[in-house]
Amino acid sequence: MSYILSCCSTADLSKEHFESRDIHYICFHYQIDGEDYPDDLGQSIPFDVFYERMKNGADTKTAQVSVGEYVDYFTPFLDEGRDIIHVSLSSGISGTVNAARNAAVILHERYPDRKIFIIDSLGASSGYGLLMDTAATLRDAGMSLDDLAEWIEANKLKLHHWFFSTDLTFFVRGGRISKTAAVFGGLLEICPLMNMDNLGRLIPRYKIRTKKKVIREIVKMMERYARGGLDYDGKCYISMSACYDDARAVADLVERCFPRLNGRVVINSIGTTIGSHTGPGTVALFFWGSERTD
Repeated sequence: MSYILSCCSTADLSKEHFESRDIHYICFHYQIDGEDYPDDLGQSIPFDVFYERMKNGADTKTAQVSVGEYVDYFTPFLDEGRDIIHVSLSSGISGTVNAARNAAVILHERYPDRKIFIIDSLGASSGYGLLMDTAATLRDAGMSLDDLAEWIEANKLKLHHWFFSTDLTFFVRGGRISKTAAVFGGLLEICPLMNMDNLGRLIPRYKIRTKKKVIREIVKMMERYARGGLDYDGKCYISMSACYDDARAVADLVERCFPRLNGRVVINSIGTTIGSHTGPGTVALFFWGSERTD
């Protein structure tokens, strides 16, 4: 193709998935106990090791991609004479889109004949990944650079993101939940059910008692909002942080409830950038549906 499709590693697809769909990605960074690593899809530190270290009290910090890194990343594609669509992690949780836009301004001066589209996904993790996978399908079907950029902008809010967590420890550290609420939540076995709003922010929506009930409730959200309801025929992705059995329980229920689903539910790991903030015990469900309006 005359253009490349690009995103951040925080789209949380596997390395093999990115490569098979010819989607390029740039890596965020994180620290664990003061050591720096790229968020490289579990290559430097396997996900199970990363989350086990978090459970054992390791300190994690994250860093977005800098303007200079974006310039260096985009330049080889432009040197090849290729245009770029780069879709970033949601501006509701990261400022990386601004760094990408600043890099694009610098590069437009060097490559005035090339086009660089920078798009705010307003999404995260494998929901953002599902947006990229769908964009790759449209690219492969022959959609032009301009038309695909327009399509992504027009449809990105139709990608639904629903999350729950069975471990509130790291939500307390991130300031999303108070210590008092976490203590009572633990005593009452409360699993918060959250989603992403139309500004790409993670919003707590419901307090559900017990993991068994929250698994049913997250699938009910898909029944309520999915395109076509129970006749939904799109793809469904799940991402999880060191809680495969919980993710598998959600996937099995989705596959039973939505017989026209496009293939099996794909389960990915939540990557080290987003996982540094959610910690272990988070399950996220992603699907196409009605436009997010709040």
